[in-house]
Formats: sequence, structure tokens, C-alpha cells
Amino acid sequence: MLISPSVLNSNLGRLSEEISKVEGVADLIHLDVMDNHFVPNLTFGLPVVASVIAQTSLRADVHLMINDPDRWAPAYGEAGAYSVTFHIEAAKNPLTLCENIRSTGARAAAALKPETNLESLNGILEYLDMILIMTVEPGFGGQTFMSDMMPKVARARELGGAEIWIEVDGGVSHNTIMECKDAGANVFVAGSCVYSNPDPAQVVRELRAMVEK
Repeated sequence: MLISPSVLNSNLGRLSEEISKVEGVADLIHLDVMDNHFVPNLTFGLPVVASVIAQTSLRADVHLMINDPDRWAPAYGEAGAYSVTFHIEAAKNPLTLCENIRSTGARAAAALKPETNLESLNGILEYLDMILIMTVEPGFGGQTFMSDMMPKVARARELGGAEIWIEVDGGVSHNTIMECKDAGANVFVAGSCVYSNPDPAQVVRELRAMVEK
């Protein structure tokens, strides 16, 4: 059971300081890379992610919401990301992409938008280390959690078995995290829930206590 706070709703002008608030309590730090093409929002890219990786002890859980991940994703692994997630909807050759990400030493993961079915992963499951099920439409933090994605999470767990991590991202909070765990998720991205609180570390502790009962 891993907690991966997302910096999307943190103060991006003080990114290192915001990440330091959850060091020592979080398992990963979730970095949302958006290009304003694949999703209608723009965040940051490789130089910022590389800088974050160099300044934090937390393992970087990089989520690429970008066009042409086949070209750009391996560079994030080369920069030291622990896990690199691409969107299956954007990948041209996902099998080769997984191999290229893994060749950098990073874990390879595929993300699915809410409307994308799991059959899109046919043929690449053995090349994946994690499946990310979006529980909101990708692009913005603070959206309402989509409970109707829980059967998809459960099916992803069936397909992935014990080896592939199942991550959920979007609207994860004290009120929804147990639904995700019960459906089979073991990696939980929490953004606004964590960073809207004056004590982000305490929120991470509370979420962990819930899923580790």
C-alpha cells in the first residue's frame, strides 16, 4: 500500500518546499506532466522533473499526460524517475515504449482515461509494472471521484495479478480511498486532499493508516 501525493494542487512556485512537507511519510511523489495538447492544461516538463528528482529523497512517480510519449517518456527514466507512466491513448507503439522505459531502470506504467477500456492493454501486460486507472478526467486537480471506475480497478487487479501494481488517481481522499483499496488498488495518488490541508504529512499518515488496517 503506497501513498503518492500529487503536487498538482500544491504551491508550484515553491515546489521543493511543498515536496519536503511529505518527505519521510509518503512513499512516492506524483509529478503530473501536462502539455496542453493531450489534456487542456499545462504544468511542467523534463527540466523541472529532473530538478525535483535531484532535490528530494522521494521516488518520482511521473505521470505523462502528453502527446508522443514514445519520444519523450524514456528521458524521464534517464533523469532518474522511479516510475514513468504514459497514456495508452497517446502511445504509438506501447510495447516498445515499455521496453525503452525499463531499459533506463525505471518502472513502466500505462494510464487509462475513464472511457478507455482495459482491452487496450492486450499484448503489453507482461511489459508493465503498473496500471494507472484514472478516477477523474485527466487534466485538472480537485475533481469529483468517479466511483463507477471501481469495477475497472477490480478487473485491472485480475489481469495484473499480484505482480502489477494498480494505481488510482483522481479524487482520492479519506472518503474514497477505501473504495479503491477494496477494489484492488495498492498505489493511491492524493492531491488536493493532501495539499489543501495545512499539514500535508498528517493527511498522508491518516490515509496510510486507513489502507493498512
